[in-house]
Amino acid sequence: MESGLRNIAASVAVAALLAGAGQVAAQSYPIDTVTLITHSKAGGGTDVFLREMTKYLGKHMGTNFVVENVQGGSGAKAMAKLATGPADGSLFYGTTPTYINTSLLSQPDYTYKDLSAVTNVFLDPQIVYVRASSPYNSLAEVVEKAKADPNSVKFGVTTPGSLDRQVMEKFKTITGVEAPVITHDGGGELLISVLNGTVDLGIGEIQELSAQLEANEVRVITTYTKERLEQFPDVPTAQEQGIDLVVNKFRGIAGPKDLPDEIYAKWEEGIQSVLKDPEFQEWYRAQSLVPQFMPHEEYARFIDEFAEEQQGFFKQYGITD
Repeated sequence: MESGLRNIAASVAVAALLAGAGQVAAQSYPIDTVTLITHSKAGGGTDVFLREMTKYLGKHMGTNFVVENVQGGSGAKAMAKLATGPADGSLFYGTTPTYINTSLLSQPDYTYKDLSAVTNVFLDPQIVYVRASSPYNSLAEVVEKAKADPNSVKFGVTTPGSLDRQVMEKFKTITGVEAPVITHDGGGELLISVLNGTVDLGIGEIQELSAQLEANEVRVITTYTKERLEQFPDVPTAQEQGIDLVVNKFRGIAGPKDLPDEIYAKWEEGIQSVLKDPEFQEWYRAQSLVPQFMPHEEYARFIDEFAEEQQGFFKQYGITD
């Protein structure tokens, strides 16, 4: 009797193991290790976004994820690595408007057209921030000072092809302000410039400032959003201050051209699962990131439309012919 029970228990255990193995196999991604590349340095917005998301991607997609920083040319080197990489699901790129703008402005060897839009993940609200000791408490005060004393206020942005650099051009046109705009290699470098007083204020994203906000080293004075951010209910929007400027920065994933359909499907399923993960939700809500999932085909259309809008902007402002 006892021997029979042991045999039954052993059989059940073996069956459970086989079933578990089958589930793992069914969930496994086609590649053991996936590399997510970013053009930003450690601490930049895309770097932070990718590294945080990899903590959950592995769990939901059944594979290992690593992040690699490929700097140079405002994303040109990162795009080149992706465009010439294998289309087997092992290599992807964290996308932002920068890779579109770099493609349109710098004429790199490889552009966004040589890549494949996989999925979008977030919209990332743009904010204006200052060091804690700054005399400025609103963007309206900045405008007043810059008009009274032209070129006295130094604005900081990231790369020349970044969305925040574009925001500054629109801001100057709307307000009539003349002010020096100092570019940086990424959000981390910009933050340092704000903290040490090299620039008076920076345009960026919440996740780049989390530690400094918590330590009360910097303050958010404006958001370029339609509504006030939930995490910063006392911070007015630019529109509330008479500056009609709303900006949404997207954050998504691109891959090499000609990816297999199953890879797109795996990513679409994986990203949707990650966005529902309670722990990840807690993180991205704290960063004021807005989940905005787009599947492959929708995201591809979005990218083409965005690029067309950017081309129109560059011609309107005399940046390109």
